[in-house]
Amino acid sequence: PVVEVVRLGLLSYQEALRLQQVYVNRHRSGPAHALLLCQHQPVYTTGIRNKPYPEPLLDRLRLLGADVHRTNRGGLITFHGPGQLVCYPVLHLGSFKKSVRWYVGQLEKTVIGLCSSFGVEASTSPHTGVWVGDNKICAIGIHCGRYVTSHGLALNCSTDLSWFDHIVPCGIEGKGVTSLSAELRRNVSVEEAVPRLLDAFAHLFDCQLSDAPESLQDAAETPPGRT
Repeated sequence: PVVEVVRLGLLSYQEALRLQQVYVNRHRSGPAHALLLCQHQPVYTTGIRNKPYPEPLLDRLRLLGADVHRTNRGGLITFHGPGQLVCYPVLHLGSFKKSVRWYVGQLEKTVIGLCSSFGVEASTSPHTGVWVGDNKICAIGIHCGRYVTSHGLALNCSTDLSWFDHIVPCGIEGKGVTSLSAELRRNVSVEEAVPRLLDAFAHLFDCQLSDAPESLQDAAETPPGRT
C-alpha cells in the first residue's frame, strides 16, 4: 500500500481532529492511507472510559494554561505538547490486516524500533504503549471505525515532562514518564526522530511512503486516491 505522509507542524488539537476527519472521509471513495505528523500546543486529552473524567479536575488542568479535550480514542488521560512527535495514521486495515490488536502491536513495534535506532532499549508491557523500564516514553490510543483508523501515538522527544506531574498518565498508578532526550541526556528534537519513525513504520507495515503536498491547505484538500 502507498501511505501519504502529511507534515502538519505545530497546530492545535482541535485542528488536528478536524484534519483527521478529512482524511477519514477520503476512505469513502476507496483506500487513501495517510500518516499525519504534528506537534500540539499544550493540551490534556481524555479517552473512552467507564464514566466521564471529573470536570473539577479538568478545570484545574485548564488553569495551567493548557487546553482540555474529551476524545473517542482508547485510553484515559494524557498530555500533548511541543517536543512530542504525534503521529495519526489514517489507514484502512483492509489493505494491511483486519485486526485492531495486530495494528496496535505494529504501532508499538514501530516505536520500539525507533527507540532502538537511538540506542534506547524500549519494550511493551501489559499496559498499552511503549516503555523504558517503568517509564512510558510513548502513549498509544486509537479509534477504529469500519476498519479505518484514527488517533495514534505520541512519542516524547524533548517534551517538558513537568506537564505530566498534574495527572496520572493514562490512569496507571505508580508509573512515570520519560523522553528520548531524558534517556540520552541530550536534546532529541521531533525533526530528528521523524525519519526514524517513518523508516520503522514503512518496514513494520510493509508499505511505501509518499510525501504529501507541503501546504496544509493543499494537503487537507487532496482528492481521494492522489499520492
